[in-house]
Amino acid sequence: MQKQLHSLANPQKAETTKRFFKTGIGEYAEGDIFIGVTVPEIRGIAKRLYKEANFEGIAQILHSKIHEERALALMILVEKYQKTKDESVIEFYLEPKNLQYVNNWDLVDLSCYKILGEYLLQNPHKIDILYEFTTSQNLWIRRIAIVSTFAFIRKNSFEHTIKISEILMNDKHDLIHKAVGWMLREVGKRDEGVLTQFLQQYHQKMPRICYRYANERLRMEF
Repeated sequence: MQKQLHSLANPQKAETTKRFFKTGIGEYAEGDIFIGVTVPEIRGIAKRLYKEANFEGIAQILHSKIHEERALALMILVEKYQKTKDESVIEFYLEPKNLQYVNNWDLVDLSCYKILGEYLLQNPHKIDILYEFTTSQNLWIRRIAIVSTFAFIRKNSFEHTIKISEILMNDKHDLIHKAVGWMLREVGKRDEGVLTQFLQQYHQKMPRICYRYANERLRMEF
């Protein structure tokens, strides 16, 4: 798997990507390593390899210091779960020693709602997982809590997005504010009334960036 990925490496693109993902000292992705492979390229490899990939091999690249290797591992998991609905994929994804490597916003966003969100949609009695994640000290776990609700939004179910948005609205990190605003905007695409009601209630309390993301399409004054 690594050979196919590294054959597409682009050092010039890697430098640009490092700046975009905030890998400098003191930034949220400090020290993360990029080799300059695009998301469509990684996804193409995942689609070709997911059938033959086993969990041992997936773990090896998921635990990598190289960002694109972790992305490849997660895209393979997405392919496996989407095609098979195998609960062993969920168990692997949620194992703390694996989940700790879902450690940047893009890795969260490309995997959580397609794996965990889809699973909880079919197993609503386990939804407490997301509410437990909202209390995590780990930024990325909290982001998983809100972005996983995208699976519900796509089925026009907004309850958990609204509840988790209320919980995370006062989070200290702007990457959570952005994620909450994004999910609220997605709710508004499907039901403007639900979003409008939320904004009417919370617009004065919401972080400004969260409000801007949520209100991007409506552009209403509250």
